[in-house]
Amino acid sequence: MSTRSSFGDDEQTKVPRIMTFRPSYDEFKNFASYIEHMESRGAHLAGLAKIQPPAEWVARKDGYDIDNINMTIPAPICQVVTGAHGLYQQINIQQRRQMTLRQFMEKANSELYQTPRHFDYEDLERKYWKNITYISPLYAADVKGTLSDEDLDVWNIGRLDTILNLVNTDYNIIIDGVNTAYLYFGMWKSSFAWHTEDMDLYSINYLHFGAPKTWYAIPPAYGRRLEKLANETFVENYNECNAYLRHKMTMISPKVLRQHNIPYNKITQEAGEIMITFPFGYHAGFNHGFNGAESTNFASRRWIEYGKRASICKCRSDMVKISMETFVRRFQPERYENWLRGQDFGCHPEEPGKICASAPPTLNEYEKQASLRAIKSQKRGCSLAATTNGCESNSEAVENPADADDRASVSSYSSSRHLQPVVKVRKLAPKETVVPETSAPPKKYDFNQVAVVRVRRLWNELPSTENGVNLLTNGVVKNTKRMRFQTKVLTLDDED
Repeated sequence: MSTRSSFGDDEQTKVPRIMTFRPSYDEFKNFASYIEHMESRGAHLAGLAKIQPPAEWVARKDGYDIDNINMTIPAPICQVVTGAHGLYQQINIQQRRQMTLRQFMEKANSELYQTPRHFDYEDLERKYWKNITYISPLYAADVKGTLSDEDLDVWNIGRLDTILNLVNTDYNIIIDGVNTAYLYFGMWKSSFAWHTEDMDLYSINYLHFGAPKTWYAIPPAYGRRLEKLANETFVENYNECNAYLRHKMTMISPKVLRQHNIPYNKITQEAGEIMITFPFGYHAGFNHGFNGAESTNFASRRWIEYGKRASICKCRSDMVKISMETFVRRFQPERYENWLRGQDFGCHPEEPGKICASAPPTLNEYEKQASLRAIKSQKRGCSLAATTNGCESNSEAVENPADADDRASVSSYSSSRHLQPVVKVRKLAPKETVVPETSAPPKKYDFNQVAVVRVRRLWNELPSTENGVNLLTNGVVKNTKRMRFQTKVLTLDDED
């Protein structure tokens, strides 16, 4: 299934289609080379591409008998969706009780959660959007591990050989799910909301077994249109974080996209097929039933300009941030000095003609030298976050917590025990309360508040011998260090 939105004839002819590739095994052997080949054919213009691997490539020789897969899901999430008329917010509530893969499969195939009867994929898609707010599904997302054989040398998702490996080589940092593999076990209606990858990286998703996935994708050239629609619709979320789409909780239906003239494609991924997302390619989708997929991120030289200009969420200290220093120094040496000074002017690859400076470096020689001078000066009140012009006062450091976050070289939920001396990891300062101005734009919807009221009601109705702690006091949904999905913890006493 591959379709495109209906627009005027002139624009419709310009919207690129999702391409499907069927390589031979010889073509398939070199991962980086084949990605370059796909882009030479224009696959990246759609933001998403499908690959049907050659028959000789087998990811798991032992097959997928659930009883033979020793897998425990530490914290499945319950996806509560609120909203109406094609505009929704998805809140992921982390379950405390772990599940085995067999238990998850049995729940996915139970009468309550099983896939409804349908004529074809189009009929199932209509049922998905019609019933999206009913019967919240479970999703076993961000599970560390792999289902691929250890001796798989060709397209092994757990160890792809791309320039993203420099994060580990130069910084000695492993970021779960970014430069390692994550597993995703879904059921009917479990979803992934509109987002681009962390730092606008590439991603690869292999569907090992089970029911298909439906993918929606917006060509990168039209990504700003989606952002504009989301920002104007979910105003409160946008005011709190200008990169809130990275929270992965915003869901917009194809009908609304068509109404706002936002081109998109959709395609179905079957078991045994690979999906590739490209830099700044917004994508979303849902599962047709019980299935298992494996995913990770990767990079190429073409990505570097995207990474330098990627939006960063600063409201959550555990959001993935990768220092671009090693990539600029190695692959753009002619721009390195200007980049260090914050004078690397250019255009976002998807916004030609809009010249601006790329994001300032998170760590550079000037800051390091200034910090050394600050330490030697030993003056009272002198901040270690000094600039080349001298020392900043402590009051300035407190008043600008975002600046301290900008200087963090790499910050994620991964362990920082093995950081080299040149890498800094800093925690975000507590966010100050901002009193909204009277001239603030009118609110259109407050889906987050509606969801909080709904979940609080469920919380109060739960049987418990103890009072417990209500984690939903103000409607702010915080991410846990275990999950890349935004989650909340809700303790249940029994299966119901």
